[in-house]
Amino acid sequence: MRQLHWNWVVCAALITLPMQVRAGQEVGDYRGLPQDLAAAATAYDLAQLKSDRPALERLLADDYVLAGTNGKNQTKAEDIASATDPDVKTTYVAISQQVRKVWPNGAVLGGIVDAKGTSHGKPFAMHARFVDVWAKRDGKWQVIFTQIHNAA
Repeated sequence: MRQLHWNWVVCAALITLPMQVRAGQEVGDYRGLPQDLAAAATAYDLAQLKSDRPALERLLADDYVLAGTNGKNQTKAEDIASATDPDVKTTYVAISQQVRKVWPNGAVLGGIVDAKGTSHGKPFAMHARFVDVWAKRDGKWQVIFTQIHNAA
């Protein structure tokens, strides 16, 4: 079920290419972040939204861990399998209350995500708080850890 996986919505982003074009509400506002981090975060959110396996493989670190809403951890492979499940369709995503902390070669990006869709034919709705931890390794940004839990 997609609720075990919600990291695809987790790293809210703004398209901050040179023109800083604002994406829809399905991605957050990353203006003011280092351009390469903002671009990676945007690519990650869009990859999750579009179930883009190659992009997820590139943007998640090999040692990535997701601490999910069910209290269990998922590996990179498990998370990608969940994110690309063809029987899960997300129809609405909105990011709010963003938190952005950046330091040399690291960052925490988080906030609140609201999402709706269907999972294996059943409707779902989620209201959750998330935190993504990013690391810059060998010159590229990757998510190394995500925690997500249901918000009140």
